[in-house]
Amino acid sequence: MSLVGGRRQVQPGAPEFWEPKIEQGLMEWSRARQIYLVTGGCGFLGSHLVQMLVERSPNVAEVRVFDLKLDLALEQLETEEVKVTLIQGDISNPKDVGAAVSGADVVIHTASLVDVWGRVSPEKITEVNVHGTKNVIDACIEHRAQYLIYTSSMEVVGPNIKGDPFYRGNEDSAYDARHEQPYPLSKAQAERMVLEANGTPLGGGRWLVTCALRPTGIYGEKHPLMKEFYEKGLQTGRRLLRAIPVSTEHGRVYVGNVAWMHVLAAQKMQDAPEAIGGQVYFCYDASPYKSYEDFNMEILASCGFRLLGSRPVMPYWLLRCLALANDLLQRLLRPFFSYAPLLNSYTLAVASTTFTVQTDKAQRHFDYQPLYTWEESRARTVAWIQEVDAQREAGK
Repeated sequence: MSLVGGRRQVQPGAPEFWEPKIEQGLMEWSRARQIYLVTGGCGFLGSHLVQMLVERSPNVAEVRVFDLKLDLALEQLETEEVKVTLIQGDISNPKDVGAAVSGADVVIHTASLVDVWGRVSPEKITEVNVHGTKNVIDACIEHRAQYLIYTSSMEVVGPNIKGDPFYRGNEDSAYDARHEQPYPLSKAQAERMVLEANGTPLGGGRWLVTCALRPTGIYGEKHPLMKEFYEKGLQTGRRLLRAIPVSTEHGRVYVGNVAWMHVLAAQKMQDAPEAIGGQVYFCYDASPYKSYEDFNMEILASCGFRLLGSRPVMPYWLLRCLALANDLLQRLLRPFFSYAPLLNSYTLAVASTTFTVQTDKAQRHFDYQPLYTWEESRARTVAWIQEVDAQREAGK
C-alpha cells in the first residue's frame, strides 16, 4: 500500500481496509477477520497478549498459541467469535514452526529464553532466541504470513558492560550498546534479523512487514521474577536489605500495556506498512521511575515486606566482590551442577545502572496510549501477589 497523489493505493494481494477507531481500549476495523499466531503464547507476556487479542481486537477470528509447554487454561478464553487453538511445538524445530505459521495472517513472536543468571547454557539461548527467530522468519516467508512483530528487549540497547547510564533516552538516542552476556547478545541478533527481513518479497505483489517492540522491565500478574523475589523475601522474614542507591532509576512497564502495544502495532502495520515496517519501538507507560528494589516494594509492601535502609547497607565494592565470587563459583561448579544465584556481575551492573526511556514514537506511529494507568497496573499486580500470599498462608 502506498500514497499516490494523497490517495491510498492498495498493492495487489493486500487487503483493503479503513483507519481504526480506538475508543476506551476497543477497536473497530473493516478488514476481514484474521488468524493470529502468538509464539511463546503460554508465557508471562504471551498469555496476557492472547487474552488481549481475544477481548480487544475485533478483527481476530482465531488466536493460535504456540509453546513448548501448553497452558490448557488458555482454552477457556475462547468465545463464539474467537477460536483459541493450542499448538505444542519447539521454536527451534523448523517443521513445528512452519506448521504453526501456515495459514496465519499475523505472527507475534514472543517466544524467548530469558536468562541473565546462567541457568541455561549459552548454546541453548542461541538455539532458541536466534535460530528460533530465524525459523519464524523463514516460515513467514514460506507460508506468506505477511506481518511479523518481534518482542525484543531493552537489553538490546543496555545497560552495557561499562555501566553507562541511559537517562530518558528514546529509539534514536546514541548509546554504546556493548554486551558480553548470551541473553542480550541473542536478543540483539534476533532483533536485527527481524528488521532486516522487512520488505522480503512474498509473491503476488506482497512483502513481509516486520517491526520490533522493546519492553523495559515488565511487571504484572503472574510475573515469575516478582514471585521469585517474594519467595526469597520470605526466607528473610519479609525484610529486604537495600543494595542499590535510591537515585538509580529503571523504566518499568505493565504487562497489559505491553500486550496492548503489540495489538495496536499489529493493526497499524497493515494500514501503514511503509511507516511501521523495519521500525523499533520502546514499550512504555506511566509507571514511575525507581530503583528495582523501590519499585518492587510498591508491590511487595502489600504483603508486609519492608525494605531496610535509606542507603545501601553494603558498599558497592563489597557487592562487586560477591558478584565476582558468584561468577567464579558458577564456572567452577558448572561441570557438576547448576549454580545460578540472582547476584552476578551482569545483574549487578543492570540493577546499578540508570536505564529509563522517554519517547512518544509509538503514539506518533500507531496511536498508542497506555490502556492501564499506573494506579490500575499497581492494583492489579498487588491483588495477584496478595492472592499468592493468601494461598501460601492457607497452605501452612
